[in-house]
Amino acid sequence: MPNFKVEAKNFNLYYSEFHALKDIQFQAEENTITAFIGPSGCGKSTLLRSFNRMNDLIPGVRTEGETLVNGINVYDKSVKVDELRKQVGMVFQKPNPFPKSIFENVAYALRVDGIRDKRYIEEKVVNSLQQAALWDEVKDKLKKSANALSGGQQQRLCIARALAINPSILLMDEPASALDPISTSKIEELIYDLKRNYTIIIVTHNMQQAARVSDRTAFFYLGELVECDETKTIFTNPKSLRTQNYITGKFG
Repeated sequence: MPNFKVEAKNFNLYYSEFHALKDIQFQAEENTITAFIGPSGCGKSTLLRSFNRMNDLIPGVRTEGETLVNGINVYDKSVKVDELRKQVGMVFQKPNPFPKSIFENVAYALRVDGIRDKRYIEEKVVNSLQQAALWDEVKDKLKKSANALSGGQQQRLCIARALAINPSILLMDEPASALDPISTSKIEELIYDLKRNYTIIIVTHNMQQAARVSDRTAFFYLGELVECDETKTIFTNPKSLRTQNYITGKFG
C-alpha cells in the first residue's frame, strides 16, 4: 500500500460566503513532487495552505471534510498548529529572509524551538545550507546580512530555513516566480534533489516547470480539482477537456 503523506478527503473551504475549494480529493505519496497548476484564483494556493493551516490567519475561513498529514486530520481539535508546521515546511513566492545574518536566518527556527546546544545548531545550519545547495556560496560569509544575497540565493536560504527543523513535507507556493531564469533553474534542480528526503507540493503558473520537476500534476479550475495524474499523462493525454484546453492555451 502506498504511504500517503498528504491527503484531502471531501475537503471544502469557504472564505465567508465564497466557496473556494469544492469537494477536493487528493493524495500525495512519500518522496514525490506534485505540481498544482491552473488559472489564477482557482484554489491551488488555498489547498496548499490548508495542509499547514496557513488559512487560519484569514478571517471568515471555514472548512468541511478532512486534510490529512501523515494520516492525521490537521483540522482536528487535538492538533497543535505549531507542531504541525514543524512537520510541514513552507516556502513562499517571494524570498523573505529575516533581517539577520545568514547563519541566524537558519538557526532562528531551532532557537524558537528551544534548542540551545551550540554544536547541534551549527551542524544543522551547515547541513541545511548544504541541502539547499547554498553552502559553497555562503560558507565564508555566514555572519553577513541575508539581505546582501541575490534573489535566488535568498530563496535557497528560505528553503534551508524550512529544512532546519526536519519537516517531512515541503510546500512551495510559486518559489521561482520572482527569480531570473538561471536562479529558477537552480531552484528546480534543488527541488528535484530534495524529493529523496521530502514529499513536495509546488504551486506553479509555469507549465514547463511543472513538466520538468514534478512526478504528478493536479489541474485546478474554479475551486475544483479537475484531475490529478502522472505529469506525462496530464500533459500528453489528459482525461478532461478542461485540462486539455488549459494545457494548450485555449484559456487561462
